[in-house]
Amino acid sequence: MSVKSCEKMEKSTVALTVEVSAADFEAAVEKAYRKQRGGIRVPGFRPGKAPRKMIENMYGAGVFYEEAVNIALPDAYGEAVKEQELQVVGYPEVELLNVGREGFSFKATVAVYPEVVLGQYKGVEVPKAEVNVTDEDVERRLKEMADRNSRMISVEDRPVQQGDVANIDFEGFLNGEAFDGGKSDNFDLEIGSGQFVPGFEDQVAGMAAGEEKDIDITFPENYHQDLAGKAVVFHVRVNAIKVKETPALDDEFAKDVSEFDTLEELKGDVRAKLTGERESAANRAFEDAAMNKVAENLQADIPDAMIEEQARRFVENFKMQIQSQGIPYEQYMKMTQMSEEKLLEDAKAPAVGQVRVDLAVAAIVKAENLEAGDEEVEAEYAKMAEQYNMSVEDVRKYLDEGVIKEQIVRGKAVELVTSSAVAVKPEEVKEEAQESAPAEEPKPEKPKRTRRKKTETPPEETSAE
Repeated sequence: MSVKSCEKMEKSTVALTVEVSAADFEAAVEKAYRKQRGGIRVPGFRPGKAPRKMIENMYGAGVFYEEAVNIALPDAYGEAVKEQELQVVGYPEVELLNVGREGFSFKATVAVYPEVVLGQYKGVEVPKAEVNVTDEDVERRLKEMADRNSRMISVEDRPVQQGDVANIDFEGFLNGEAFDGGKSDNFDLEIGSGQFVPGFEDQVAGMAAGEEKDIDITFPENYHQDLAGKAVVFHVRVNAIKVKETPALDDEFAKDVSEFDTLEELKGDVRAKLTGERESAANRAFEDAAMNKVAENLQADIPDAMIEEQARRFVENFKMQIQSQGIPYEQYMKMTQMSEEKLLEDAKAPAVGQVRVDLAVAAIVKAENLEAGDEEVEAEYAKMAEQYNMSVEDVRKYLDEGVIKEQIVRGKAVELVTSSAVAVKPEEVKEEAQESAPAEEPKPEKPKRTRRKKTETPPEETSAE
């Protein structure tokens, strides 16, 4: 193998022209012959026993060339990349230039890691939100706690009202015939929640426990195809009426839900926790803004392959996120009428931002000679073992030491930028700087879905949750 040329091109790509010698190609042809001879029929010989020369005489001297090129080319390409000390990104586009007994040559065009010129990365000015927790914020959190500790109690002396939970049996009829998925028993329906088709809950309001009646409903035009726009009748029976009983916010409530004896103590704890949560969020946002600013300041001719690969990672992560929510990916794509090509296209803008941040981190690590010491690696393994309730030995099985070291030096680079960054009030940031900030990774819309309980298709309105 010999590299005849290594031409630098735009978008951090190079074109390698490589020649494979006659001797190396002959060795590859012999391997191709041994690999393929079993499938070649030659009169007078058992399968796989015909001499190579006889097969070449019958089918031509180049009968094994294609397979021989497939055998020899990957190794030749790998050696050329190593010889030229290229840090390639992605797979090459290969053009076979010529092939014959004297060997073959090819041209491989491949993206390489770009040259990065860091701009300012210390002392960058970025916005940081002021953390403020109001009395209203504390009251809102306390009400959420009270809601979580509420209980349902039955009422019998009045009809269903807005806000009640009515336990109902229902069955739907289209043109007098029961339709599939339109029946359920003992369904708990919160009146006013908008859980069912418009008009259904309003007609249940006013019914008494034990009462039955028919409800006329017209399904929305955007409901699923079989029932869209159709007028149906639901026979409904109210089994029970329940109301939510929320505990009073007093000292007894504080004792029940916490280790505190008074409501004032609980309020103080809630305020402290809210403050901690918001400070953590503000610090994360500040860190992201600082790294995005550094990413804006660098100069690099980024190859398309790096952006496309990052976009694919975003989409793969999104697939796992969707499936973790119990929604099959294929079903999600149908429900949202989204194509994977559109997901990839939408992911490209945030992918550019992420690639620039990654390039900035790597450049800072190099510029500052950041390293991960053995003690730091061991401490990180111990931390992860405690976090995932595993032994250090088991963590080592799943995470290579190189990955741990990369995480450590990346953290050091980010800390270097963040610790030196200058926090300014959000309104002090120039408008043009805000407009040029890298986009966030898009979060494709949630699919529209219906709530279901003990039935396949209750008379619910399809709505985004």
